[in-house]
Amino acid sequence: MTQKRRDFLKAMSAVAVANGAIGKGFDPEQLLAGITQTATPSVGDPLYRELAMVGLEAARGAGAEYADVRISSRNDQGIFTREQRVQGMQSSETFGFGVRALVNGAWGFAASSRLTRDDVAATARQAVAQARANRVAQLKPHVLAPVTPVGDVEWKSPARIDPFTVPIEEKAQLLLTANAAAMRVQGARFVTSNMFFMKEEKTLATTDGSFIVQTIIRSQPGMNVTAVDQSRGDFQSRSSTEVQPHGKGYEHVLDAKLVENAPKWAEEAVQKLSAKPVEVGRYDLILHPTHLWLTIHESIGHPTELDRAMGYEANYAGTSFIAPPADFLGKFRYGPDFMNIQGDRSQEGSLAQVGWDDEGVKPDDFMIIKNGIFNDYQTTREQAMWLDWWYKQNGQPTRSHGCSYSQSWADVQFQRMPNVSLLPGEQDISYEDIIAATDRGIAIVGDGSFSIDQQRYNAQFGGQVFYEVRGGKIVGMLKDVAYQMRTPEFWNAMDMIGGKGSYILGGAFNDGKGQPSQSNAVSHGCPPTRHKQINVINTGRTA
Repeated sequence: MTQKRRDFLKAMSAVAVANGAIGKGFDPEQLLAGITQTATPSVGDPLYRELAMVGLEAARGAGAEYADVRISSRNDQGIFTREQRVQGMQSSETFGFGVRALVNGAWGFAASSRLTRDDVAATARQAVAQARANRVAQLKPHVLAPVTPVGDVEWKSPARIDPFTVPIEEKAQLLLTANAAAMRVQGARFVTSNMFFMKEEKTLATTDGSFIVQTIIRSQPGMNVTAVDQSRGDFQSRSSTEVQPHGKGYEHVLDAKLVENAPKWAEEAVQKLSAKPVEVGRYDLILHPTHLWLTIHESIGHPTELDRAMGYEANYAGTSFIAPPADFLGKFRYGPDFMNIQGDRSQEGSLAQVGWDDEGVKPDDFMIIKNGIFNDYQTTREQAMWLDWWYKQNGQPTRSHGCSYSQSWADVQFQRMPNVSLLPGEQDISYEDIIAATDRGIAIVGDGSFSIDQQRYNAQFGGQVFYEVRGGKIVGMLKDVAYQMRTPEFWNAMDMIGGKGSYILGGAFNDGKGQPSQSNAVSHGCPPTRHKQINVINTGRTA
C-alpha cells in the first residue's frame, strides 16, 4: 500500500487538529517544512572558536583555575503511527552554550542561548561567581585527574545517511507499510510503530588547550504488535526488540527491515495467546542478547557508577551495593572466571560512541569486571582522583575513563554510563548450541518489564518471548515468565557463554540520571548466556 503526498499532508492536518495546532490560515506544507528545516549554524563555524576563546579568557580573568565552554546544537525527531494512521510527530531544536568553571576546588556552571561576545563573557563570569558561592557548601575541594590536551580535533558518528535529510513522508510511509504487513497476519489486532532520531553538533573548548568538534547521530526504529483472543478476553504483545537503537544514521532504519520482519513479530504475538503458562520453579535460563543487555544495564551498569557507590547520586537507579570501593575493588567475585565486562565509548555504531567526552578526555576501553573479579568503576576527571590510592597501589596512572556527558548546552556535564558490555567467550558457541546443551530450561528473547532495588542487588526481569527447552530442543512457547535474582548469585550461576559470532549490541536511547534529570544513550553488547537453576515465577496468576 502506498500513500501519496496529499494523503500524508491530510493526515498531518488531522494530527495538528487533534493537538490544537491548527488556527486560521493553517498550511500543512508549512508544518512539514518547519519540521524538516534547520536554521542554526553548522558545526565547525569559525565564529564558535572566537566565542569559545572569549568565554575561556573571561573565566580565567575572573579567577577560574579551569574552565570549559560547550557550544551545542541538538535536533530531536519522533514519528508515531498506529495501523494506517500517523498519530503524531515531534520535532525539537535547541541551540546555545554552557560554561563550567572550577574556582578554589568548587564548580560553577552557567548557560545561555544568546551567542554574542558580551553574552559569552558575562555567562563565563557568572559561572565563576557561582563557583565562588558554592565554595561555602564545599566539604572538600575537587581535584581533576590529568588529561592530555588534544589541540584541534574532530569526530563524527559513523552515519552514512543523515536522518534529518530524509523526508518526513518517506519515514512515515515506511512505518505505515510495515504496519500493514503486520496487520495481514490473522489474529493481529493492533500495531504501533515509530522512529526516533537525534543529531547533536557540539564544540568543546577547554583551558587545558583542547578544541574539539563532534557530530553525534543516533537512530531508533521500533514496532509493537498486539494480538487479541476475544473469546477468552486475552491479549498478548510482541515488540521489535531485535531492532536495537544504534549510533548510526537512517541506514540503520533500512537495515532493520521493518516491513519484512513485521509478519514474524505479529505471528509471535498470536502464538503467545495459546502459549502454555509457565510452571513456577528453578530452570536453566538461556538468555538471548536482546534480553540480556537490560539485565547488564541494571545489575552491572548502574552499580559500577562511582558516584552511586560513593553515595553522591541516588536518583532513578539508587546507590550501589558495590561500596565502599576499598572492600570491593580487586576482591569481589561478580561472576565466573570467563566473565569479562568492558566499559568503552569506542564500539562502532554504539550509542555512547564518541571521540572525546564532555571534559575533553579521550575515552579508554577499561575492564569493569576482569576474570570474574570486580576491577574498576566508571569515572570522570574528578572521580578518578577518588580512586587515586587504588591506581597507585596497582601501578596504574590516575586518569578519567572518559565518562563525562551532558545532554545539552543548558545542562552541566557529569558522570554518565559508557557502553558496558559482556565480552564473548573464547569458544565459537552460538545461541543454538546453548539450547542444544540444555536438558531442562527456558530461553528468553527480548526485554520486558523489570524491577530492581535501590542497591541493584535484588531484581526481577520479564521478557518478550519465552520458549520451553527439553532435551536440547525447543518444545513450545511459554508465557507469564519472570525470573528473580540476586546480582552476584545470578552472575555466578552463569556456566555457558556465546562466542564472537553471537555477540549483539543492544541498548537504551534514554537512560535517566541526576536531579534535575538528564538523559543519556548507552549500548550494552553481549553474547547469549546460560544461568543454572534460576528461580522462575508465573506473572499471570491472579490468586
